Amino acid sequence: MAPNSNIHWDPENVKNFDFNSIKVLIVGGTGGLGNAIATELVNKGSDVTVIGRTFRDNEKSNLHFIKADLSLVKNCEDVVKNLRKDNTVNDFTHVIFTSGIFSSRTRQATEEGIERDMAISYLSRYIILKGIQSQLTKTFKTNDIQAKPRVFVMGFPGNNNAGNPDDMNGKPENYNFLKVHMNTVAANEALVLHYAKETTSFNIFGLNPGIIKTNIRTNLTGTGFLARMMENVMSFFQQTPESYASKIVPLLVTSEIENNNGSMFDNNANGLLRSENVVPNVEKFWENSSKLVDLANSK
Repeated sequence: MAPNSNIHWDPENVKNFDFNSIKVLIVGGTGGLGNAIATELVNKGSDVTVIGRTFRDNEKSNLHFIKADLSLVKNCEDVVKNLRKDNTVNDFTHVIFTSGIFSSRTRQATEEGIERDMAISYLSRYIILKGIQSQLTKTFKTNDIQAKPRVFVMGFPGNNNAGNPDDMNGKPENYNFLKVHMNTVAANEALVLHYAKETTSFNIFGLNPGIIKTNIRTNLTGTGFLARMMENVMSFFQQTPESYASKIVPLLVTSEIENNNGSMFDNNANGLLRSENVVPNVEKFWENSSKLVDLANSK
């Protein structure tokens, strides 16, 4: 991963930002990084809605919960319907996609026939963003400019992994857990690059948190003694979710990235160069995402 020397921003420039002025939707905000970002924003006064399977926080006036199993296409489509109902989505200034897992050593599929990692870590984001994109119109004021709504897609951008858009569902005969997971990585970066090119109503960015101390790897490693020991050792070299959130939250609102639509950011919120190997596959990922949705809906 290579730094993007053309992107410069200073967290000090937003230290007086009024976080009460923004309304944030976090898809996958009930655990891990999503929960840490939600907590940071709520404590600063932002109005936050989180989507996930299990709500682990206490209800607050500025923290709201939408229960959904994002592994299923039909549930993601229901989320879109509910967000669009009564123009709820029109009030969001920010949308952050953090939902994700690691693929398993043996292929797992949802009841709709979609490889589980691809379903949760990418396809849910594609469906929800595509469904609400036309209603993301709420601007916000930062450093005397009126900024467009912002979308942040969490993954592993900037690693120059091209992915394989022709095998987005991890065919059983070719299954390899690492290749399958890296395909979700490429697909998410392609999602950012697609919207950065095709949409002018909002800005979209990729987030690469690196290896963070969360439970995201349990689908791959399990929860046994050896897995716990490995996580304990790795924790000495990892950021906590709270540390990462403290660095990312100022990025969400800085005026200094307003003209950097489609940019990627590393685990310290510094700019990353995009993956040039992904660029030729962007529209193929887009086309085949639609086919995956059709496959799921045919079940």
